[in-house]
Amino acid sequence: MTEALTAVGLMSGTSMDGVDVALIETDGVDITAFGPTSSRPYLPAERQTIAAAVSEARGMTHRTGRGGVIGEAERVVTEAHGEAVETFLRDNGIEAASVDVVGFHGQTILHRPERQLTVQLGDGQGLADRLGIDVVYDLRAADVAAGGQGAPFVPVFHKALAARTGLRTPIAILNLGGVGNVTWVGDGDPMAFDTGPGNALLDDWVQKTAGRSFDEDGRLAAAGTVDNAILARLMGNPYFDARPPKSLDRNDFDIALLEGLGVEDGAATLAAFTAASGARSAEWFAEPVRQWIVVGGGARNPTILAMLAARVDAPVTTGTDIGWLGDHVEAQAFAYLAVRSLRGLPLSYPTTTGVPGPLTGGVLVRAAR
Repeated sequence: MTEALTAVGLMSGTSMDGVDVALIETDGVDITAFGPTSSRPYLPAERQTIAAAVSEARGMTHRTGRGGVIGEAERVVTEAHGEAVETFLRDNGIEAASVDVVGFHGQTILHRPERQLTVQLGDGQGLADRLGIDVVYDLRAADVAAGGQGAPFVPVFHKALAARTGLRTPIAILNLGGVGNVTWVGDGDPMAFDTGPGNALLDDWVQKTAGRSFDEDGRLAAAGTVDNAILARLMGNPYFDARPPKSLDRNDFDIALLEGLGVEDGAATLAAFTAASGARSAEWFAEPVRQWIVVGGGARNPTILAMLAARVDAPVTTGTDIGWLGDHVEAQAFAYLAVRSLRGLPLSYPTTTGVPGPLTGGVLVRAAR
């Protein structure tokens, strides 16, 4: 067995709520141990800068462009991640020298794989030099350059997590971040694809109509009535008929169709959209699943969970319910992927991103010492 490494993983999703940090020990195949986790929310000004970069990125034609607000957002993202790791290490009494590698996802501001274009902000060398720890970053780029979708990128970790937990497969792991994605875990390589909206649309709606950052505990959605005509129009998007592998950008759906609805009814309709698109993913599974496991921020929304349970034919639970750190699974995954990258192991597969063959990726930068 190859020696296990200590890795810190970092994740900032398309919901743009902050930086998740997690430590694991792994040899890149098996998960040896789980360490502590933490989160560092983006400040309002930081989130505003990142949102401006997302808007500006719609006009990008090349992934290396970092001028104007995009360059400022990259500085903000890198500094926030640096602070998040420094605080994490200090609070948990961990010496930087004991960490072998940091897996740095960065902040996605544009994802257009059909144009072989995916952009994650984050200065890997700057982060490595600040922390004094080697960093693996830009993990999606090689996949997209090879013709893959570049997403979802967590399935290989989901499979390892299911094995460590001893779960009976097949299972579906539904990750509800800004965009939703599902991993089908059975025999052989995992199968995965983006399902539709996760929390991003609902967050946008609540921010616009109620001045809140998200629908806490799904209360607004629970108090509303689903507009089934609008839901049907949303579910009529050609994306849902497309065969996997497939992936989405945060801005592939918007809330324009909901104009005229009240706060609660709009929230209910968007929660139903997340649940319905997640449930529809089952039509592509190789075999029916024994259970659905929901992770990510959407797992804390009981209204979405109830709507999903009403639409699928297997029990629905959350990662937290089975002992996973549901809010930090993606951060753990990027720690795992960083070690796989160091060891030249595949990060993506034809069944997860549509890449021609199992493919490694990531860029390793050494810390200045």
